[in-house]
Amino acid sequence: MTPSKIKLHREDGSLTLEYANGEHFTYSGEYLRVHSPSAEVRGHGKGQEVLQFGKKDVRVTAAKSAGNYALQITFSDGHDSGIYSWDYLRELADNYPEYWQRYLDALSAAGKFREADISTVKLMDPNASPQNK
Repeated sequence: MTPSKIKLHREDGSLTLEYANGEHFTYSGEYLRVHSPSAEVRGHGKGQEVLQFGKKDVRVTAAKSAGNYALQITFSDGHDSGIYSWDYLRELADNYPEYWQRYLDALSAAGKFREADISTVKLMDPNASPQNK
């Protein structure tokens, strides 16, 4: 389904797709960025996906049509590869709760964070023997 209107919201870096039937979906820059269809994110095959983290403040800075079937989106972190087909954008909208939770679970399992300036540090026990440090 091809949207009838595309709106880039510069104030928060989100993107809204509106359809002739009145439906509309707004995507945050973070959601689109971490679900990019690019090889950088998806890898080159099953099991080669690369978990994106630290993307909470990433914004959509530009969107242009790629033929009649897709959008090429540019993000504030410089990422601009990957073509978002109309079908894929609709899939992202229709499956938002599941996809978002799966992403949050993957971050948690990897000890990663949405925020760019947070990392996990392992504290050492000062009483541990040198070989256990």
